[in-house]
Amino acid sequence: MSNGDIFTGEVIGTAILILFGAGVCAAVTLNHSKAKSAGWIVVAFGWGFGVMAGAYTAAPLSGAHLNPAVTVGVAVDTGDWDKVPLYILGQLVGAVIGAVLTWALYYAQFAANADEKTALPTLGVFSTVPEIRNPVANLVTEIIATAALVLPLLAFGQVDGIGIGPVAEGGGTVVLGSGISVLLVAFLVVGIGLSLGGPTGYAINPARDLGPRLAHALLPIPNKGTSDWGYAWIPVVGPLIGAVLAGLVFNAAF
Repeated sequence: MSNGDIFTGEVIGTAILILFGAGVCAAVTLNHSKAKSAGWIVVAFGWGFGVMAGAYTAAPLSGAHLNPAVTVGVAVDTGDWDKVPLYILGQLVGAVIGAVLTWALYYAQFAANADEKTALPTLGVFSTVPEIRNPVANLVTEIIATAALVLPLLAFGQVDGIGIGPVAEGGGTVVLGSGISVLLVAFLVVGIGLSLGGPTGYAINPARDLGPRLAHALLPIPNKGTSDWGYAWIPVVGPLIGAVLAGLVFNAAF
């Protein structure tokens, strides 16, 4: 895989992931949306399908990490850090693009939100917001939820009969591959959302939270409210810690 392929694949795949994920959040949050108040199950499946669409699209180019936590977990396991900055840069750029596309798609709903007597907060469309603001508890939640993503993802490559899993190729690049493995990761994300996502909204992906938060801060969204930068470090640091722990456990146990 060339550097250009890796960057392009991560940008495109992550943009698709965020378009689906932020899109379902907009659909269930904003007034004048046909999916208004559809509920948490719809959100969880929307993000899962976003993972599936983004990963299948990006896999031939970059291996479809789409998540700095996945990239770091893989690097901890393989010991190869050479491509980590390139992957993360592509993921951040793609996340911003996906957030901007979501804003464009729901432009009329965001505009209508400004005309309501009680404008709805919009940050939750783009980034995570904890139900109970407790930095220690929120950080622990993100660490555990991300480890629950990265460890099974790495282990899928050790199971026969589910397609090509995370297999090290030239230069330590890890490929999720085709076949059923990407679908399993998508359902894994749905499961994490349903079971572990209640406290913080399960960022489990620093780019998924940071890129759209930056877009929220910069976009001309009427009555958008705060971008909550005081909380922004938790969905970045927590997933990275969880990824390191998952990579260490996988390296020791498998």
